[in-house]
Amino acid sequence: MKYKLLIVSIIILAMFILNSCNKNNQISTPSFTMTTAEEAKEMMDNDDDIIILDVRTKEEYYAGHIKDAILLPYDVIMDKAKQKLPDKSATILIYCRSGRRSKIAAEDLVSLGYTNVYEFGGIIDWPYEIE
Repeated sequence: MKYKLLIVSIIILAMFILNSCNKNNQISTPSFTMTTAEEAKEMMDNDDDIIILDVRTKEEYYAGHIKDAILLPYDVIMDKAKQKLPDKSATILIYCRSGRRSKIAAEDLVSLGYTNVYEFGGIIDWPYEIE
């Protein structure tokens, strides 16, 4: 009888320990928010402090870009983000041509500690004016 009680106690203790470990050791991976062109446009219209980040090439940017967008090609984000985007808590809306590079850039910014990053795809899906 004592042996069964000991085993039950050990099992209960083990379950308690495992359960507490899971709760205390949950890892929250920072991430960016995916949004639509329409939601991004609404954010742009309602907040003058938003940073619009075009991560395409210089040639693509000069062929046409969203008004007030800052050019920072995705392949130099890791090297130049600090100088171009000093406020890591600023709201940043990122786009490229189709959405592939903007997702990479958003992941890179989050890995650098930026906390308010929104990726809204590509300019090919942008139904509004461009410059």
